[in-house]
Amino acid sequence: MAKSGEPYAEEGYALMGAAFEVHNVQGGGLAEEIYQESLEIELGLRSLPFRRKQELRVFYKDTELRHRYIPDLIVFEGVVVELKALSALTAEHEGQLLNYMRITRMPVGYLINFGPLGKLQYKRFILSEFTERTASLTR
Repeated sequence: MAKSGEPYAEEGYALMGAAFEVHNVQGGGLAEEIYQESLEIELGLRSLPFRRKQELRVFYKDTELRHRYIPDLIVFEGVVVELKALSALTAEHEGQLLNYMRITRMPVGYLINFGPLGKLQYKRFILSEFTERTASLTR
């Protein structure tokens, strides 16, 4: 469980509770799309707010770039979630999530891997440069 006082600690706990439930029901080793849809259903059953596959626009100075990024989920309007269904996570997957976090300026991200058969693998990331944004949003 995340330490109290950390940004989105309770929300992250709720998110991971939903993810563990999906893994308990579905097990490991299925396609990522199955976990995506199952987690969306579980988040809805728990009345946890989320947006799915929202396209992110990126800018250089005031010019919009053609390339778009699409994270799997944004939950609680402040947590970016990237889902995987692989045998193991790599630094490349972490970099993908960190890109999403920087583009959205959201301080918290979760990389969740449903792939391993025996357990759910996850990592929580916090970008301290965006935690001030969180403090001002919650005041």
